[in-house]
Amino acid sequence: MLAFSCGIEKTVLMRGAPDPQMAMLTTVSTEDLIPAEHPIRKIRVVVDTILDELDPVFDGMYATGGRTSVPPEALLKATVLMAMYSIRSERAFCERLNYDLLFKWFLDMRIDQLAFDPTTFTKNRQRLLEHDVADEFFAAVVRQAKLRRYMSSDHFSVDGTLLEAWASHKSFKPKDGPPRSRPRAATSRWIMRQKR
Repeated sequence: MLAFSCGIEKTVLMRGAPDPQMAMLTTVSTEDLIPAEHPIRKIRVVVDTILDELDPVFDGMYATGGRTSVPPEALLKATVLMAMYSIRSERAFCERLNYDLLFKWFLDMRIDQLAFDPTTFTKNRQRLLEHDVADEFFAAVVRQAKLRRYMSSDHFSVDGTLLEAWASHKSFKPKDGPPRSRPRAATSRWIMRQKR
């Protein structure tokens, strides 16, 4: 196909081209983007029901005045997502939350809403633990998941990389380092050999 513009002949291909123009307004919501049959929809119903039951407890945990915080419901839901999707850290979760629309949908966030800071978990963890909300919440989620047969005790899988990642840094020992039981002279000889 040929196109003429200002007297210049140009071949136009039927290949699509990227459109660098960003949309200013959009009518799409995350609800529209998550498939109706996606399994996480069932999990969200369970989680939201349990969080509704805990609403009076949440009201008692926070002051009536002051700066608003990230809702405790969002933090607990985020923890569910971290467990379900094997996310290794709160920092990695918050990074992914900026671009993962399924996560935003699960946390009731707008598409254009930025993720909260990872330190939000640290600052609010103690509050959730002091009121036994986290334990109560997760026990209820597991109980409901078992009742609805969303989980089974017949199968169990573990991601070994997570076990290694979550291992204590204090237990780290270099594989090629000098053993601690060597006498001082032997250790210094070992260090000299490593420098060569």
